[in-house]
Amino acid sequence: MRENDRRRFIKQSVLGTLGTLLGTEVVFAIPEGYTPLLFDNDRDALKGKSTEMVVLNDRPWNVEAPAHLLDDAVTPAEKMFIRNNGIVPETIDVKGWTLTINGESAETKKVYTLDDLKKKFKPYTYQLTLECGGNGRAGYFPSTAGNQWTNGGISCAEWTGVRLRDILEDAGIKDDAVYIGYYGKDIHPSREPGKVVISRGVPIKKALEDESLIAWAMNGKDIPVVHGYPLRLVLGGWPASVSGKWLHTISIRNKVHDGPKMTGKSYKVPIHPVEPGVDPPEDQFRIIESMPVKSLITYPQTGATLDLGKTLNLRGHAWAGDLEVKQLEISIDFGATWQKASLKAPKNRLAWQHWTAEVKFPKQGYYEVWARATDSQGVSQPMVMPQWNPEGYINNSCHRIAVKVV
Repeated sequence: MRENDRRRFIKQSVLGTLGTLLGTEVVFAIPEGYTPLLFDNDRDALKGKSTEMVVLNDRPWNVEAPAHLLDDAVTPAEKMFIRNNGIVPETIDVKGWTLTINGESAETKKVYTLDDLKKKFKPYTYQLTLECGGNGRAGYFPSTAGNQWTNGGISCAEWTGVRLRDILEDAGIKDDAVYIGYYGKDIHPSREPGKVVISRGVPIKKALEDESLIAWAMNGKDIPVVHGYPLRLVLGGWPASVSGKWLHTISIRNKVHDGPKMTGKSYKVPIHPVEPGVDPPEDQFRIIESMPVKSLITYPQTGATLDLGKTLNLRGHAWAGDLEVKQLEISIDFGATWQKASLKAPKNRLAWQHWTAEVKFPKQGYYEVWARATDSQGVSQPMVMPQWNPEGYINNSCHRIAVKVV
């Protein structure tokens, strides 16, 4: 049998098998390497999610929550944003899953099973804020490339696991250590074998913080697959891209980690302010670390109608990267005047903070309610678009909702 005939026979056999599974004929030839939608397990990513979630992209998944959907004190799985760079792993062998610690600045190479992590080290539980670096990108003008996140790329779930510090110290950290880098089992969209889609990291100081976790549980249950099951990093207060999903390796580096999405302009902003629309050379960018102060109005939903004379009860969350929020203010007159809201302390460091406020409106008409947070160093949110950057990162302008008084 000639080779061309053999390849044709194989393709026909595959089509026949697919037809049997589908219960009908596959009418047109399927491109080589293409996975039919019905059998693409990445489509399960939205299973169990709220029907109000907004899909920005499905290859890879980028999904956000409308602001009003984030009203819970602790973000439930069904309302948590998804920011994937690759495809969810197709097979997950929990019994065979291991975590390897290696790198130039590791004293020894160590390999741990999930049971090792759970039995040999003390577990910790923290509420931790994770925010996509591009959250708010839709608010920049001129617009930038990338998924156009509004305000829903933020969450604060309760994570359980072991401290990253305890694992790194068990392997041994050399004096020349400056960074850690992670590797996960997500699949590159090209499906090229062995190609890594994202491998980011943080300075060793951040890695050694008490709240930096290697987590296996979220809100008291196994982490959902789309959020990194069975193991992920959770490094609160920094861009969520440093909290690697489907974690299998951490390298202790003697230099700034140079994995995919650590080089070029990924997750970086200009060192110096630039004119909107200008894109400086790569050497004029810095890596995003602690996220800026920000807040969200989660109740009521924008577009609310209120009877004149009634009090509007507001609530929401505020956060400030590595810092704490010290003040939350509300304005109903486009920033001309502000009133203080009641602001709670965080559950623990790097958790968001809940706030409430009551406002009354002087007469019938259209209003906007603005929220403005100020961090522990006295830095407040800008009322409009902050300094523009060509990648559309870290937009922390004031969130606002529309209210009609009748």
